[in-house]
Amino acid sequence: MRKILLVSFVFLILAKAMGQQFPDNSLGKMIHYLEGEQSLFIQTNNGSVLIQVYTPDIFRIHLTKGAITDDFSYTVVGKPYPCRMILQYTTGGINILTDSLVLEIRTDPVRFAFKTPDGEVINEDDPALGTTWVGEEVTTYKILREGEHFLGLGEKTGNLDRRGEYHVNWNTDNFAYRVTDDEIYSSFPFYIGVHHGLCYGIYLDNTHRSYFNFGASNDRFSSFGAEAGDMDYYFIGGPDISSVISEYTWLTGRIPMPPLWALGFQQCRWSYFPDKEVLNTARTFREKKIPLDVVYLDIHYMDAYKVFTWHPTRFPHPENMINELKSLGVQTTVIIDPGVKVEPGYPAWEDGLARNIFIKYPDGKEYMAQVWPGWCHFTDYTKAEARRWWGEQFKELVDQGVSGFWNDMNEIASWGEGATPSIVRFDWDGKGASYRQAKNVYGMLMARSTYEGVKPLMNGRRPLVLTRAAFSGAQRFTAIWTGDNVASEEHMMLGCRLVNSLGISGMPFSGVDIGGFSGEASASLFARWLTIGTFTPFFRVHKAYNQNTSEPWTYGEEVESIARNYISLRYRLLPYLYSSFYRSSKSGLPVNQALVVEHPDDEQCWNIEFQHQYLFGPNLLVAPVESQQRFARVYLPEGQWYDFFTGDRNEGKQTILADASLDKLPVYARGGGFIPMQTVTQSTSESPANTLFVHVYYGTVPSSYLYYEDDGLTVDNEKGTFMTCEFIYDPDDRQILIGKKSGSFASKFSHIALMLHGFDTTQNNWKLNSQPVRPERSTIDLCSALAESDPLFLGGRKFEQKVHVLNLDGFGEKQVISW
Repeated sequence: MRKILLVSFVFLILAKAMGQQFPDNSLGKMIHYLEGEQSLFIQTNNGSVLIQVYTPDIFRIHLTKGAITDDFSYTVVGKPYPCRMILQYTTGGINILTDSLVLEIRTDPVRFAFKTPDGEVINEDDPALGTTWVGEEVTTYKILREGEHFLGLGEKTGNLDRRGEYHVNWNTDNFAYRVTDDEIYSSFPFYIGVHHGLCYGIYLDNTHRSYFNFGASNDRFSSFGAEAGDMDYYFIGGPDISSVISEYTWLTGRIPMPPLWALGFQQCRWSYFPDKEVLNTARTFREKKIPLDVVYLDIHYMDAYKVFTWHPTRFPHPENMINELKSLGVQTTVIIDPGVKVEPGYPAWEDGLARNIFIKYPDGKEYMAQVWPGWCHFTDYTKAEARRWWGEQFKELVDQGVSGFWNDMNEIASWGEGATPSIVRFDWDGKGASYRQAKNVYGMLMARSTYEGVKPLMNGRRPLVLTRAAFSGAQRFTAIWTGDNVASEEHMMLGCRLVNSLGISGMPFSGVDIGGFSGEASASLFARWLTIGTFTPFFRVHKAYNQNTSEPWTYGEEVESIARNYISLRYRLLPYLYSSFYRSSKSGLPVNQALVVEHPDDEQCWNIEFQHQYLFGPNLLVAPVESQQRFARVYLPEGQWYDFFTGDRNEGKQTILADASLDKLPVYARGGGFIPMQTVTQSTSESPANTLFVHVYYGTVPSSYLYYEDDGLTVDNEKGTFMTCEFIYDPDDRQILIGKKSGSFASKFSHIALMLHGFDTTQNNWKLNSQPVRPERSTIDLCSALAESDPLFLGGRKFEQKVHVLNLDGFGEKQVISW
């Protein structure tokens, strides 16, 4: 690689010596080339090109007007690994072949076309425009293909399909953003194109303000570019959307397994104080039998909003409060902002100043801006020493028992948003960078510094890190929420699209402020939003200061009952959800997955009417509905789909009219799918009953499901202490297999109850390990948390369905059920 960079510099000098000019235009004609190890360097009369083969499916295309000198990235962690690469020299071009892709390079002018091995065009440059510079701004133009769909860009408003849209990546503190606002909190410069049964992804590794045009006001091209920096992008070949997502997350990293409690219900407001209010809130959840795992402390827990402090009168004994919350099964998460108050005598500021860890002006003076504490300096997370320093500051909070760390205001936000001068300088790990280059990645690096800092302090326990601002690669360190949303139907539905898009963009652990952060939600809006939140990876209610509180019981008895039922259902589903997170940690696939990921050829899945629908894990289809709707049109893709609450079966490839009463969100289980569930607990610190209820739904298509379990709390899983078990459904051989347990972890479940939905049990032909058995008939209700005899029961519908049950041994040897 160093040889390539040196040659680039030498060729650049030669080109200049030959009188070549570097005007504001495209790459121009190839004048030199050099083959390297899984790479090809090309010098043109207007720039330099480095092509690297990372895998048979991933090509890096690095273009610059000058010599290629920068090979640094905060986001890319995947490294090229050995694979077959063949160069073919043709009249007017060079081809690079791998087992999966062909890159055709035209040499006059230099242009790129990616094809399948049998010659189908996946993606190609516009022949006239290619990659073009206008001043520092660089843009790559691609031919816009007929019928091409576009997905991705993470936290972007607009439609799930980006076709016809234009988006800008510039992390922005956008309080109460409108549903049409483009620049909000995070940037994920990655998208997926789909056309004619082909699929590809493009990741632009440039942290400057970037632009993506998917045929907005033009029918000629799609394009992507940045206001400065190199054109450095990764092309990812298919063959399908899932594969592209997996390859992209191999490149930028995947999530670690979160603590199990981070998947439970979380309650937040700006702000719970003093400590008595925090404890009373947690106790009320327990008294009302509404499960809860996390309570949040917003900025009022701090002394004058100074990070790493406690307010002396509101929280005089924080460790006592945290311990009492733990006795209730509740974890504590605190907010931490990047601004460090300028105040002599304040330890964090004095130490940070002495250790030279703050952002600076070019003359070396620390940059200063106003935010909650007043005038602040800001940690330079692009500096390795500053990242270490930041992590050290959490020691006291961790020692006091804090388990979650909520990074906010990290766009960077300050009073007078947008006024931060571009000349502000960052260390950029010794290379130096301006605010223009560092702004978009600042929040991700804050989350990285927090995660890498607190993890070694937690005595082997997993932390929860939550961020508002992020960039590609943030999934390695943090969960994300979609910022300061509004209590409205439109924002509720937008949140579904944002979470689906974040999942497509490699960020599976995401969620929204349920009920809306700003504004007052009606009782029906809050109830509907919470039912949708039940089927969202990150499940938190949050409300702004000086507004009504937003605990479930504040909206009346009907809503309290709905909330209890659905939050309890969330806890029943934790084995299923936790296994889905394991799948994400290994494959990068979303937890909430837009229907088009699995069904790109089904145009109804691209239909705007159904763009909010998604799979929650692999086997539950969720159809979000506005709160005033009592019936909803729901599209069911290919297969068989069972109403999750009633058991009614529907054939796929059709639109149905579904019951969407306030207490019944349209949710469907996939025929042939497995959904492992447990008994209700009031928090994840409480053990469920020792039976795992494995629901399986009759279907006509074979399937498999990987069940996962570990202790849910420590990092022992990273050392191999976990278990997996494969469930297989084979309708052709009329068999269900519970596979042999793999791994050293001892399951918390000693029994398995196989819950059979839609199977014909009238024939006496059922066998367990070749021995005759008879499934027992049973009636279940998956959505009622309380018995009618419970004093807390507030009424409401019951959703009973008939199933048949086979009681099996726990995990161990393979068990074969046949019929």
